[in-house]
Parts: sequence; structure tokens; C-alpha cells
Amino acid sequence: MCRNIRTLYNFEPPADKREITAAATQYVRKISGFTKPSKTNEIAFQIAITAIAEATEALIDNLQTSAPAKDRKIEAEKARQRAKLRFG
Repeated sequence: MCRNIRTLYNFEPPADKREITAAATQYVRKISGFTKPSKTNEIAFQIAITAIAEATEALIDNLQTSAPAKDRKIEAEKARQRAKLRFG
């Protein structure tokens, strides 16, 4: 999976439409092989992004967990620490 797609579920504050659309865009870019589609493919590209964003939002809205929501700032700091150990 593309490294730029982040987990969006079970965070406080919850993922917003901008984050969901960004993840959908990254997914469509990855599977299509285009970072920017040609004019001919632009409509198909946007339709796919919209459909994937809607499906993602529906998934997130319907998932259930008993785990407490994660704090975005704390998780970001953990990721920085892992990167520091990994890359120096």
C-alpha cells in the first residue's frame, strides 16, 4: 500500500472530508500510475476519487471498536521517534 495513505479510523478528532479525499486521491494515483491524469482521463480520475472517498467515509462511519480513540499528536510523536531510531 502507498506509504502516504494513513490510518483514518479511531482518532480524536475524527478524520475530516479533506483527509479522506486526500487518502482517496493517493489511492487512485497509486493504482492508476498517474500523479496527474491527462485531460482525457481527468473525469474518470475524479469519479474514482469521489467514489473511493464516499466508500471510505461509509466504512469509517460504520466501524465499531471498544478501543479508546488515539490522539493524533501523540501518534505523530511516536512516528517521529520511530523514524529517528530507524534513520538516525
